[in-house]
Amino acid sequence: MTMRISVIGTGYLGAVHAVGMAELGYTVVGIDVDAEKVAALARGEAPFYEPGLDELLAKHAGTGRLTFTTDFAAAAGADVHFVCVGTPQRRDGLAADMRYVEAAVDSLAPHLDAACLVVGKSTVPVGTAVALADRLAKTAPVGAGAELAWNPEFLREGFAVEDTLHPDRLVFGVTSDDAERKLREVYAQTIADGTPVIVSDLPTAELVKVSANAFLATKISFINAMAEIAEVAGADVTKLADAIGHDARIGRKFLNAGIGFGGGCLPKDIRAFMARAGELGASHSLAFLAEIDAINLRRRQYVVDLTRDLVGGSVANRRIAVLGAAFKPHSDDVRDSPALNIAGQLHLQGARVSVYDPKATDNARKVFPTLPYADSAVEACRDASVVLHLTEWQEFRELDPAELAGIVETPVVVDGRNCLDADAWRAAGWTYRGLGRP
Repeated sequence: MTMRISVIGTGYLGAVHAVGMAELGYTVVGIDVDAEKVAALARGEAPFYEPGLDELLAKHAGTGRLTFTTDFAAAAGADVHFVCVGTPQRRDGLAADMRYVEAAVDSLAPHLDAACLVVGKSTVPVGTAVALADRLAKTAPVGAGAELAWNPEFLREGFAVEDTLHPDRLVFGVTSDDAERKLREVYAQTIADGTPVIVSDLPTAELVKVSANAFLATKISFINAMAEIAEVAGADVTKLADAIGHDARIGRKFLNAGIGFGGGCLPKDIRAFMARAGELGASHSLAFLAEIDAINLRRRQYVVDLTRDLVGGSVANRRIAVLGAAFKPHSDDVRDSPALNIAGQLHLQGARVSVYDPKATDNARKVFPTLPYADSAVEACRDASVVLHLTEWQEFRELDPAELAGIVETPVVVDGRNCLDADAWRAAGWTYRGLGRP
């Protein structure tokens, strides 16, 4: 008999995971309290942009093997339940808001009347799993027969489908051999394809994702700190990154200086990690993350200040083209987007900002409805005093600087991602400014 799986939460993580489980051959029901989101998924329409997701939704939505509902009773009888709800930053501090995880478990528990495995995939503060296991045992009809495990996700937006089907590792936080066997059964094909498995206790599994994100954030902020030094020393941070990246202990990936990281994971995860360390009496251990966060936020302000300097000291009534709104390419996610933050700051200072993004405009409008948005990169750049390249979409890399020079007021470009061809832009008559580059 085909294993039955429920996925609680059909946001970015849950929707992709539900579709991935269906692709692996399981019967899957996705459950969410957002009726509009559920209706879209049931129609085979992804409520967000993620390469490859629409195709897999269309493939499985009509087969009956993949369904979506707002009714938690639909989870009854499933062998494995994946909890995939969000853990945003609390509004009153740095800590993670655990209301949604707790609500998901509380809504699921009454329908667990037979032995099953509940698997957390959300990024949570260490110690959450033990508390949730106790919560399940007390509220599920089957009691301790509803066993809890933790299986953190490592999705990269823009590559989430690939990362679900072919992850670079699987982490199983378990308290019994039965739980490990069940997870190995779920991921049998993935494991057979060569994905390594790390089996651990619950706290270790919880720490893996936040530790990985903290390390990644540190690496990004490190090279941005080097960009700050390069600016005042007249050095080239891109050459510096190439040189130190050849050291196998360091590596070149994510040593790209620019306007910093954003999105729904790294910023809030490192803050929640600091908050949890403080709760555990170990705030000194993660004190360095405060500076990592500060460096990251400084990069946004630097671009705002640089833009103001390039137009003579004030952006008021100056037309500024902003290329990019998503926090990264191949995504329509604008959560904590450096690009949108910079656009918003300039707008508030009186600039006539025009924003264009290939995929994220609709989401950007919801966050900054007062910002003007363009339908194309060329439209955004028309009569601009400065062009800001802030999200590294391939479309922007392929722009013809000579053609663009003919429609702007002043050919000045700030490459906030250091990935445009500086020589080509300068040859076309542009004043090119990278970050940490001469």
